[in-house]
Amino acid sequence: MHGYELRKQLNVVLGWGRVLSYGSLYPALKKMLKAGYIAEHVGGVDGATVGVGRRQRIVYELTAAGNDRFAGLMSEAGPSAWEDDNFDVRFAFFSRTDMEIRLRILEGRRTRLEERLERVQSQLERTQKQMDRYATELQRHGVESVEREVRWLSELIQAERAAPGTAPTVHQDDNHENAAHSAGDRGTVPADPERS
Repeated sequence: MHGYELRKQLNVVLGWGRVLSYGSLYPALKKMLKAGYIAEHVGGVDGATVGVGRRQRIVYELTAAGNDRFAGLMSEAGPSAWEDDNFDVRFAFFSRTDMEIRLRILEGRRTRLEERLERVQSQLERTQKQMDRYATELQRHGVESVEREVRWLSELIQAERAAPGTAPTVHQDDNHENAAHSAGDRGTVPADPERS
């Protein structure tokens, strides 16, 4: 797949909350190429020749080492898998992740958010009188977003345990908010004071 198509596909998979730029994509491709995780082939689309004056496309292909690296990454279930920076990407590839690892990541994410929610709620109670109406509303929105994600994670965990190997379903009564909330709402979640 060439760079333009790869970027397009990744943006579809990762959603609107995490748009991948060419400035991020091509340096990452170069690192993967150097590490032997991908190979590049120069030529037209599907190996066809390119007309005069047109640039030849570089097509990237995953190598056996790249497949092994991907499998290794998908088998990791430590704290980095459920933190804000990585969770969406890991979740996008859950269909290629073992059920036990999926459960560990979902449970870790839920625990992390519950801890954050508890700290933010106690801070909000102490500082609410000091903030103006809009700052208070922004904080309230952040709390509600985290509460919604905790409910969504609980539903996913329950679905994983109830029917191993099947894809979870999102409830229609949530107005489809759960499907995109993890990427979109994090921008408004109050910062974790312990990580700042």
